[in-house]
Amino acid sequence: MDPEHPEHHWITTPVTAALLRGALDVERTARGVLPHRLPGWARAQCADAQLAMAEAQPSGVRLVFRTRATAVALDAVPTKRVYVGAPPRPDGVYELYVDGRPAGRGSVTGGDTLTVDMTTGTAEHRPGPPGTLRFTGLPGVPKDIEIWLPHNESTELVALRTDAPVEPAPDRGRPVWLHHGSSISQGSDAAGPTSTWPAYAASLGGVELVNLGLAGGALLDPFTARAMRDTPADLISVKIGVNLVNTDLMRLRAFTPAVHGFLDTIREGHPTAPLLVVSPILCPIHEDTPGPSAPDLTALAEGRLRFRATGDPAERASGKLTLNVVRDELARIVARRAVRDPRLRYLDGRDLYGEADFAELPLPDQLHPDAATHRRMGERFAALAFTPGGVLTADGTGS
Repeated sequence: MDPEHPEHHWITTPVTAALLRGALDVERTARGVLPHRLPGWARAQCADAQLAMAEAQPSGVRLVFRTRATAVALDAVPTKRVYVGAPPRPDGVYELYVDGRPAGRGSVTGGDTLTVDMTTGTAEHRPGPPGTLRFTGLPGVPKDIEIWLPHNESTELVALRTDAPVEPAPDRGRPVWLHHGSSISQGSDAAGPTSTWPAYAASLGGVELVNLGLAGGALLDPFTARAMRDTPADLISVKIGVNLVNTDLMRLRAFTPAVHGFLDTIREGHPTAPLLVVSPILCPIHEDTPGPSAPDLTALAEGRLRFRATGDPAERASGKLTLNVVRDELARIVARRAVRDPRLRYLDGRDLYGEADFAELPLPDQLHPDAATHRRMGERFAALAFTPGGVLTADGTGS
């Protein structure tokens, strides 16, 4: 019994994959279950701590069930991130939807803490206690419940408690949209998990989202392509470029065949699905200046998080990537492949966020869009991709 709500006769339902959507794997831990957005075999192929953190942050993952319950409680262990010298990060947000309509939001206190020092590249993990999220006063009729988990905070799900039995929600038959991209696709500074641009676009487009936006991890990794190949989907998009530039991971010589290989692998599992390649949104520091990106230490000393490009524009001659180089090459690759792959399309990311948008809504840290920009990008993507004739429809004409 919940001591804070003794009037409810709580029923505990194990959290299983049957109640989760948007996750590719569910790991059983000592405290509960941890949703993952990459399968275990893929995680085993990369020891990068940044990728491990990003894929365990459940962007687009939601608990979905049907119940008559008037009260729902979720016990969870979030992992709070603290960046040394930077302003405190807000707690991750959990959002409740009832029959498709927003019905509440909240955060879970307590949990583990991950302290990251960006100047040294080190991190320290400290365990903490679980907390509880509660929603009460719900209508006592059969209804579909969705609890969207935080897009930027990993969370071990310890227990789902309700005052009426729970069953998996039926499949509503909506098309599944599988999307891969960078931290911008994961959600960066969105207001909440349903406000990331992919989640908002999915709601406008009437599609089921599987979000493989991976902060710092959109690097054309073969295991990501294989995970996408093996994930059931009706519509697919890949947003390529900014992480390759801001990590300075590869040169143009490696980039072109890597893009072909990534698309080839996806097509092995989805030979006829509409497939959209999206180039980077506008990011002035990297339009013509290569990476890597680095924290602006002067701003950090003042308590502000900003990034700067550390490459030399002259290095483009030796094959270093910039966003303009990436856009030109992606457009060329898609145009050549589309001759034999008529459902392959290209979208210039500046159609989602371009120069006029930057003048009105600048990137606060020079890399990531703010909450208002996520909403704008979601609206534009839905209009370009999911409306009749859009680039992710069977009759799409491209752009």
